[in-house]
Formats: sequence, C-alpha cells, structure tokens
Amino acid sequence: MESLPDVPRVVQLPDGTYTYTDRLPVPPQYSGPQVIHQHVHQAPPDRTVQRIALGSGVGAGAVAAGVYFGPLLVGVLTAMAANLALLALLGAVCAWGVVTVVRSVGGEDGKHAANSVRRARGRR
Repeated sequence: MESLPDVPRVVQLPDGTYTYTDRLPVPPQYSGPQVIHQHVHQAPPDRTVQRIALGSGVGAGAVAAGVYFGPLLVGVLTAMAANLALLALLGAVCAWGVVTVVRSVGGEDGKHAANSVRRARGRR
C-alpha cells in the first residue's frame, strides 16, 4: 500500500467551501530579508534635465518653466528660420526680376555698358 501515489482528499474549509488537499492555500514562509533587484534605466532625453533639476533642489516652478518653455523655444527658433528662408527666397526672386527688367529695358546704353564690362573682364 505504501507504493501508491498520494491521492488528494476533499476537505471543508472554514468558510464552508470544499476543496482538494493539494489545492489548499500555503501560508507564506519567512526565509529572512528579501533581496530586491532593482533595474535602473536612463530617463528619456526630454525629461532628464527636469529630473536632475528636481534632484538638485530646484523648485517645481523652474521645472515647469523648463518643460513649457523648452519646446516653445524650439518652435520659435524654427519659425524664425522659416521666415528667414522665405525672405531669402523672396530677395532672390526680386533680384532676378530687377536684373531681367533692366536687361530688357536697357536699350543702347545698357548694351554698351554690358560690352564694356565684358571687355574689362576679358583683359584681366
């Protein structure tokens, strides 16, 4: 009889429900202090400065200002660069227009001036 496997029995729990003996809740066993493995990951780049600021004692107002004005500053600089590029394009188009109009309207004096400039460049 001793070679037979242990067969779970049915028991009644204190709350009145029935369960098998192999499914009884096992009380946690204390085996000393727990070792906690903590994995520290690098913060995302957009929050690193704010976390360093909070850790060094800077107030929440300064951190909020950094969070708000950082992207705002990037947006303003981008808008300024776009405006300057548009102005440069507009200036190039205007210069091309002026040169084209002067060449077409110049008449004989314009042709003589262009020839003299061409000759002067050829002598160098």
